[in-house]
Formats: sequence, C-alpha cells, structure tokens
Amino acid sequence: MAGICCGVVGESESAAPVDSTTRTSLRRRLDLLPSIKIVANSAVAPPLESCRKRQKRETALAPGNIDLASNVSSLHRKVGKAGSTVTNPVKNSNLISSPATEAESCFFSDVPRIGTTSVCGRRRDMEDAVSIHPSLLQKNSENLHFYGVFDGHGCSHVAEKCRERLHEIVKQEAEAMAAGEWKETMVKSFQKMDKEVSHRDCKAVAAPNGASRSVKSSCRCELQSPQCDAVGSTAVVSVVTPEKIIVSNCGDSRAVLCRNGVAIPLSSDHKPDRPDELNRIQQAGGRVIYWDGARVLGVLAMSRAIGDNYLKPYVIPDPEVTVTDRTEEDECLILASDGLWDVVPNETACGVARMCLQGAAAAEGGDDSDSAHNACSDAALLLTKLALARQSSDNVSVVVVDLKKRRNIRVS
Repeated sequence: MAGICCGVVGESESAAPVDSTTRTSLRRRLDLLPSIKIVANSAVAPPLESCRKRQKRETALAPGNIDLASNVSSLHRKVGKAGSTVTNPVKNSNLISSPATEAESCFFSDVPRIGTTSVCGRRRDMEDAVSIHPSLLQKNSENLHFYGVFDGHGCSHVAEKCRERLHEIVKQEAEAMAAGEWKETMVKSFQKMDKEVSHRDCKAVAAPNGASRSVKSSCRCELQSPQCDAVGSTAVVSVVTPEKIIVSNCGDSRAVLCRNGVAIPLSSDHKPDRPDELNRIQQAGGRVIYWDGARVLGVLAMSRAIGDNYLKPYVIPDPEVTVTDRTEEDECLILASDGLWDVVPNETACGVARMCLQGAAAAEGGDDSDSAHNACSDAALLLTKLALARQSSDNVSVVVVDLKKRRNIRVS
C-alpha cells in the first residue's frame, strides 16, 4: 500500500507553491510521510459535521447522560475489532419521517420503528431466533404488533419453530378472545406452541419392504441422538397495541420498558432458585441442584421453557403475563435474550437506547432524517456490541421498539 500526502502543512508553516521537479521538494514530501499512520481494521473517520448539526446533538443530551455518551463513544472505538466476530447481524427498521411541505399532510402512525440484532457471539452454534410482525392483526380498529425473542438450548429447532409459528397461534387466539382476556390468550398460545414442538411433524416415506416409516427433518441434535426431548427454548413475546403493552415471558429472556428515563422490567426471569419457582418444582417432586449455578435436576438453568419434555412436569411452558398501560412518557421497549442481560443491567440498556433515540429526535428537526430512521437499529447494534465487549459468552439477540408516536407524511 502506498501512502500519498497532498498539501499537508504544519501549524507553524505556511502553504507555498512547491516545484515538483526539484530534489528539494521531493525530500520535503518524503519527510512528511512518517507522520502518516495506517491503522488496520478500523473504521474510516466520518466527515466533519457542521457547527449547527453538532450543536443540536450536544443539546439533545441531558446532563445526566454526558458520561454515558462518552462511554458509548469510547465503546464504538474499543469494539471495532469485536464487530468482525459478529456473525450475520440483522437490522430492521421502518417508517422514515421527513419535514412536511405545502403539498403534504401530517398524520401520526401507530406502527413503531423497530431495530433488531441477533449474533452468534462466542458460541459455536446460533440457537437464538427473533420474530418481528408489525400490524399482525387489526382488532377493534386497533393494530396489534408482535415482537418475540427465543433463546434455544440443546439445539436451535425449537426456537426456530417458535419463530415460524407462535405469532400465528397468538393471532388465532387473539381473534377469538373476548375483550381484556390477554392473560388467558397468551397462556393458551404458549401451551399450544409447546404441544407442537413436542409432537414434531414427520414425513412418511416408503421403506424398502413397502412399509411406511416416519422421518423427522434433520438438525444437529438428531444427528447426535435419535431423541430430541432434551431441546427447548425460552420465549419472551410482546404484543403492542395503541393503549397496552402485553408481555408474556417463559424462561430467562427479558422485556424492559424505558419510561421517562426509568427502566421498568415487564418480565421476571424464571430461575430455578427463585423462591416461588423452587417451591413449585419441589412440590412437583423435582429438585434444584447447584451445579455451576442453580439447575433443575442439575441440568437446566431455567425453570420454564417451551419443549424440554424430559424435564416435565418440573419445567413448564406456562408464561407469566403482564399488561401495562401505555403513556406519553414511554420511550422504548427492549426485548433480549440472556446473552445481553447477563452482562448489561436494565438501567444501562435503557440509557444506551434512550441516548440513540434522543439523538434521532433532535435530528428529525433538521435535515438528518437518516439518523432518525436508523436509531432503533443503532441502539440494538450498540447494545449487542456492549454485551460482546463485556465478555458475554452466549448468543445475543436484541429487539428495540420505539414507542414514541412519530409524525409521518402523506402526500396530498
């Protein structure tokens, strides 16, 4: 790689015409070359911003977030190499806003912006799955949006099956439910999902002797063992309506609401040593054994999951459901697997997401609409990088949902 220096002048020097054909000018250019440093695997520095844009972003940060902003900026620099270990990052976001003109009219959309990131991290296999279905169902003139994170264990096929089917089951149950029966609806949906993964579909094929035999779809766990009973998945699911946030959790993934800068957990991790879960397991005849942490029968580090037939009835698929009223102070909702929550506290995660969204809100007032469009995706990616930088040893999946109503444009 050749280095080229064009018109570089020191602070105490003045720019003067240089004759490129003389030996003196050539020596002068060569003397400048050692001051140029080439750093491998680092991002190209962004162009300088105008004073107006820079002032907007600085005023958007509250005084309490100054340290967080500097830490996040430092994190961007430190995990530049960590980004190369991230496999298959997925980012989704929608609804770009822009200033209205005379030929356009404004309206408020109830479809939230979203951002997702799902990475393998330091694990050998990717067993997480993410499900995003905006406007899944319209009921009573309201749009219902579905978001889910599934953290598989033993193999990935139960988490994959939840991604493919759980939103459809929830939609069917929600269409038939009476008003306000969200808890019963979500419990039924999770139980149906558990039955589907416990009785996996098999293809009937003809054997050489003419008889039929069943063959399951191939996956890693079936190549290792003919039994798939030791496979399961956590599930944290949120249904967002214009008035409510319904969260159903089964396992140790988590949902956290950021409301006016305060982190509010909307789910509680199902750990075997949680007092009520420990009592339930013991009443069912099971035991919690401490083997590298509390585990059901010394095996599973969570007390509820979809699948895991060999640990029933100690491990159950019944979710805990919370229904929260939305307010004007709601900022964002974070759904993530324990790969994030094991190393990042609720308050830190909300602070990072809030900073990204506040920066986007300030940019919307000017001509930086791309920043507003990517705010949720940036927040999800930054949280994933933070988990990796803090040595998370698990798969990391993050979903960030912007709960602020945004002005969108309809061309008249």
